[in-house]
Amino acid sequence: MDAPVLYSLDLIGVFVFALTGALAASRKQLDIVGFAFLASITGVGGGTLRDVILGATPVFWITQPAPVVLCVATAVFVYFVAPFVEYRYRLLLWADAIGISGYCVMGAARALDAGASPFGAVVMGVVTATFGGIIRDIVAGEPSVILRREIYVTATVVGATLFVLAILLGVPFWTASVLGALSAFAVRAGALTFGWTLPTYRSRPGRAFPPR
Repeated sequence: MDAPVLYSLDLIGVFVFALTGALAASRKQLDIVGFAFLASITGVGGGTLRDVILGATPVFWITQPAPVVLCVATAVFVYFVAPFVEYRYRLLLWADAIGISGYCVMGAARALDAGASPFGAVVMGVVTATFGGIIRDIVAGEPSVILRREIYVTATVVGATLFVLAILLGVPFWTASVLGALSAFAVRAGALTFGWTLPTYRSRPGRAFPPR
């Protein structure tokens, strides 16, 4: 993949995640600086961790200010528009679903471009897609996305895995990207709509851990 194409896809992911960060700020009734801060750390958080792990220097937004400018612009827009939008939490969840679906593919693509193994690319896809949302929820004081009962991280695993497998099988990049993103979104949308969950851990009766 050409660097300009990957960078453009990064900007799309940054925008969607910045949108979720700004929506979280609106739920907390923060001031405009709080909006900009939360949108920015959410927008570039996953990509920053990805680049640090992959050893990409500099991190993608250091020499190109467009990602941070985009985050701030998104925050300002949401600051003035959010009071007129109902069901903001549902909007946040669906925007986040779009964000993780695209970013799990984007992260995997970046990793493959950097020479990562297929397994490493899948891991980078998951990290890129989920880390920004984790930061957002911690800073906003919301329950972490990875602690919710409905499927979340699993959706990014499915999307990144299908994308990497498609690339290994020689499927064109854009076809593989659409396949991975749509599969991740389908899984997450099913979780939001139907409450899909994975089996949770339960201690056997009478086998509870002893107190420390």
